[in-house]
Amino acid sequence: MPDDETITNAYVYLLARLLVIRQERVDREGEGFEYNKITYNPLGTADFANPNFDVAYLEAWFAVDERTPVILDVPEITGRYYTAQILDEWAEVIANINERKFPSKPFGKFALVAPGFQGSLPADATRIELHSRKAKLLGRVELKGDPDGAVTLQKSFKATPLGNPVILPPPFVKPFGNADLPGADIFQDIDARFSSAQDVAPNAAEMQQQVRAVTAYVASSQEAFDRVDKLIRKKAIPEFLEYTFTKASPYRNHWLVANAGGNFGVNFWGRAAANYAGIWTNQLSEVVYIVATQDAEGVTLDGSNDYVIHFPQDDLPSAVVNAYWSVILVGVPDYRVVPNDLKRYNFNSYSPLQAEPDGALKIAMGPKPVVGIAESNWLPTPDGKPFSLTFRAYVPKDIVKKGEWAPPPVTRLE
Repeated sequence: MPDDETITNAYVYLLARLLVIRQERVDREGEGFEYNKITYNPLGTADFANPNFDVAYLEAWFAVDERTPVILDVPEITGRYYTAQILDEWAEVIANINERKFPSKPFGKFALVAPGFQGSLPADATRIELHSRKAKLLGRVELKGDPDGAVTLQKSFKATPLGNPVILPPPFVKPFGNADLPGADIFQDIDARFSSAQDVAPNAAEMQQQVRAVTAYVASSQEAFDRVDKLIRKKAIPEFLEYTFTKASPYRNHWLVANAGGNFGVNFWGRAAANYAGIWTNQLSEVVYIVATQDAEGVTLDGSNDYVIHFPQDDLPSAVVNAYWSVILVGVPDYRVVPNDLKRYNFNSYSPLQAEPDGALKIAMGPKPVVGIAESNWLPTPDGKPFSLTFRAYVPKDIVKKGEWAPPPVTRLE
């Protein structure tokens, strides 16, 4: 009989995969969805948790087989941040195509192939081997005050399959939300969930064996199922949520500095937390995500209250990035933007924020404009509901990558 720790670890390990399957199923329901077809998201939209409104987004699900690759064309982009981020079906980053990661070829043709592909490829296409037969693309082109130029570049990314690959549907997952995570019923269809997507984590074999052991136990009797289900709901899920919001990364100024992402090694708890709170996290050298769900007193952020983040003149966010910074406000637990009449969801390096007379920067949050702080610096909150802030540092400096910097605490105003 598996002990409580084994069951909890097996649950968290498997949850990371289910969150990706859930996202694939959501994406497939989108209007006009096709595998190997790039979706050029309209500016200001992105239908997943913690979107980024500072860039022109493009998305795709690639599907290949042992005979059929996909050619990804990346345009030449200079003078602004961009990346073509390719992830596997566990949300591990396979590659970031840009001038930092691919300095010898930051643009051009790239052939995405299935593991072990032996076919011929165009001579001008660089081979990138995927971890399985599917992969997710998230492309980003910085707006940088020139949205029309960003959209032109966005639509210059192209994907072309060289044939008609055999495409299997994602494994079945009973619909669930972030507020109603699955219980013991997560332990079913294990073969389909594992065989459809290779896990490159060094401890994958060990953890998958634990999952199989728990699966066999759950199926052995109703008593076993009930025991595991109760354990998941009373212990595993609360521990996972606490870990996600307070323990997954260094905690500074009541911000969680997620200075590990994109590639998780043996840290399957970190991977599950990232997939839960903001799926498709990127590599540390590309971006560091810094999340606040509590104020300076450790109290959950409440949209009924007024808050301020006060950056002193000698510690402005622009000083810790080599590209740009942004901060977005989203609701909890869905991590979607909060509707408001201004359609204002975030600020970034290029926002027309009003500085204080001493050069400091104050960002206010509340259900209405906050007295004493410029309305241009106000992010509307969901009145009566909890919310979360995510600060993004793109191409962060070492102090951020090391987890040694965070924004000032979110201070409640009386």
